[in-house]
Amino acid sequence: MSNITTMANKRPLILVTNDDGITAPGIRALIKIMNEIGDVVVVAPDRPQSGMGHAITVDNVLHCNPINIDEGPQIEYSCSGTPADCVKMAINEILNTKPDLCVSGINHGSNSSINVIYSGTMSAAVEAGIEGIPAIGFSLLDYSWDADFEPIKNHVKQIALEVLKKGLPEGVILNVNFPKLPAENIKGI
Repeated sequence: MSNITTMANKRPLILVTNDDGITAPGIRALIKIMNEIGDVVVVAPDRPQSGMGHAITVDNVLHCNPINIDEGPQIEYSCSGTPADCVKMAINEILNTKPDLCVSGINHGSNSSINVIYSGTMSAAVEAGIEGIPAIGFSLLDYSWDADFEPIKNHVKQIALEVLKKGLPEGVILNVNFPKLPAENIKGI
């Protein structure tokens, strides 16, 4: 635990989570982006948890295990719970502090309209927001496991940096959905 709290002193501490599971390509891309701007701690479900909404585990023991999937400076934990459980575990058991930012995703598929209610990606961001942590849920409108996240990486980074710099109003989280387009076709945010 001590190395997590000491690394937060120099760069922003960023919690990364999702609902597609810790091995999903979207979260792997998001981790790489966040490593460029802060100290990253990942607490994500050990398996896909899409459609879990804001469910929490109340009748089972939760397990968070250190894991190392990709090279990088991030610290990673695989959690047996839901996306909301992951945020709760990160804040109360792993970090023992509130991160400067929580990012969830990058979700494979849309999180718009009624889907937001069912989305584990957005529920993780909502849970962070309830705790007073600036939070962003990122989604790419591509359901393919082999989705190309390269065209949106700079936009994800720009949005995260803006939130770190300016914060968010109390009670507000961001839900960012990117279309499946070539990078040159994305005209702005």
